[in-house]
Amino acid sequence: MTSYRQVLAVPGMAPLLSMSLLARTAITASVMALTMYVVLGLDMSYAAAGGVAAAMTAGMALGGPLLGRMIDWRGPRVVLRVTVVLQVVFWLSVPILPYGVLLVAAFAAGLLLVPASLVTRQAIAAMTTAGQRRAAFALESVQGELAYMVGPPIVILCAAKVSPGVVAWGVGAAIVAGGVGIALLNPPLRAEDEAEAGTVGRPRRREWLGPDMIAVLVMAFGVTMLLSGTDLAIVATLEEAGQVSWAAVVVAVYGVSSIVGGLVYGALPRPLPTWLLLGLLGLATIPAGLAHDWPWLCVAGVGAGLLAAPTLSTVADAVSRLAPAGVRGEATGLQSSALSAGFALGSPIVGGAIDLSVPAGGFAAAGLAGLAAALIGCLLSRRSPARTRSPLGDPGLAGAPGLEPPGAGARSGTSRRSSTASR
Repeated sequence: MTSYRQVLAVPGMAPLLSMSLLARTAITASVMALTMYVVLGLDMSYAAAGGVAAAMTAGMALGGPLLGRMIDWRGPRVVLRVTVVLQVVFWLSVPILPYGVLLVAAFAAGLLLVPASLVTRQAIAAMTTAGQRRAAFALESVQGELAYMVGPPIVILCAAKVSPGVVAWGVGAAIVAGGVGIALLNPPLRAEDEAEAGTVGRPRRREWLGPDMIAVLVMAFGVTMLLSGTDLAIVATLEEAGQVSWAAVVVAVYGVSSIVGGLVYGALPRPLPTWLLLGLLGLATIPAGLAHDWPWLCVAGVGAGLLAAPTLSTVADAVSRLAPAGVRGEATGLQSSALSAGFALGSPIVGGAIDLSVPAGGFAAAGLAGLAAALIGCLLSRRSPARTRSPLGDPGLAGAPGLEPPGAGARSGTSRRSSTASR
């Protein structure tokens, strides 16, 4: 665990991760808070609640590149201030908005959501050395798992005890508090040796959005599509077995396994290719369809969960290495959009597979989606002409597991930036 102690010892890193965890936990819970408000507060159907959730999710997916570009242009503090003010207005207004207005407002709130993860990922890469970066992104991916495990359950529990409008206010307050905290910290988003990147001008999009970057975005989409589809397949399997009350236990086992896997991977001496990790995650997911009750689903969840956080962290690291300093915000936003799109499409696609077959078909569809994304990512990165001259040497991109990112173990000033999403 020496690598993690070194990361947390970086000045400003521990408070940044603390504020980011608060904001991301609340953001992860925000969709559930709106769902509970529509169902319990407005006494409407789950379909209506799904409409509000879809509106906010669509806003998040479209807002990533927009906010990232704004961060590149004006810096994090200005963007955080603007988004914090909008979130204050939205969450205070939720209990008084009629359903039709709430749909539009939820989309706007998602579009201009506090960019906690975007800023945190860029700051991590700027504040760490090349040798520390993989451990730092592993911590960030573990943070995402913790947010996923803690946020929505707390909202469900509180909504059953107090007014759903009050719960919405609480979630909004946590989002705002996290955003304000990050703004006050004002972490650097560029390393010392990249400080002049903003004055040189933005590189043209075709210079950095090439096959390697597209490969990473495809794999980002694939991993979250797999993860969201897996959650649905778990519920469908347990519902058929009459054990749906155990779903929370199975999902918790999956989450804990992912946290353990992320921590172990971040401490390894050498990285693995992104496409390899995603492919193994897909292969580990498919056999879960053979489980027909909750104990065996827990066993299957351990195997697949151990690979989830490592895959997300390698995706983040890959984006940080490919994105030039002047466009890192936009690149991070594109990755966030890919992650959000994967989450949004994973459930309906896997749900369709379950409806056409059996619950086991859901695990097969989720696993095959991961395998397809891994294959596409591998082929795109191998086709890239940059592979023969790339300064990155990232095995997650080039598919050469024996290569080490340059400067590993040595200080490269202060370094770069990245993005990863969490479940």
